Amino acid sequence: MKDMKGKKKSGINYRAQMDERIASLQREGIRPRLLLHVCCAPCSTYCLELLTEFFEVTVLFFNPNITDRKEYELRLFEEARLIGLFNGRNREGAQILFDAEAAQAAYDASLFFEAVKGLESEPEGGARCVKCFELRLSEAARVAAEGGYDFFTTTLSISPRKDADALNAAGQKAAKKYGVSFLPSDFKKKNGFLRSIELSREYDLYRQDYCGCVFSKAERGCARCGVQETCDGKDRLAGAALTRQNR
Repeated sequence: MKDMKGKKKSGINYRAQMDERIASLQREGIRPRLLLHVCCAPCSTYCLELLTEFFEVTVLFFNPNITDRKEYELRLFEEARLIGLFNGRNREGAQILFDAEAAQAAYDASLFFEAVKGLESEPEGGARCVKCFELRLSEAARVAAEGGYDFFTTTLSISPRKDADALNAAGQKAAKKYGVSFLPSDFKKKNGFLRSIELSREYDLYRQDYCGCVFSKAERGCARCGVQETCDGKDRLAGAALTRQNR
């Protein structure tokens, strides 16, 4: 089996692994603390809807790959706005914690450029993106370990353009480094991506047309992050790809 870029896939169903872990926690009557790394508001929507049913969720917005400061602040603003709206609708026990001021103060695009040094010419979805995943998930694992969280995970796998194998490998690598549990995920499955489109429209969210870095912005005409397909009337194309990935 191959992904949308022709890479060989492992065949591992990370969504099934996550569901099994959640079912086990429910049987034990446990509601753990989860640190959720988020990349943007549209990708957060479904992930938050799902995870707040089973976890006490704190959001971490760590994305030095967004190399344009104004774009970073716009995405951060939309994330904070979404969480405010979400908390307004949720029951008291499912409130999401998020420190937007800390996320704004922590912005440092040089971390991304240093991490991908020498990989500037790599295509989208290649080795540069893997380094980017590792950078962000390593920080999420560090924060989760220091904060005493039971698990950490990321919203990144909701995009049909993101390699679930690479993301989960980066998560497990970071988990081992910092001694904290990574919750496996492939949020695009079970129509997760399509649900994120519905919720993004419902919350009237800004939906960007590239992943964040200068390289993805340059290639955005042929390598979308998955979210912009909802803006360009390409839902049908995204849906066709997801028919395969949802299985």
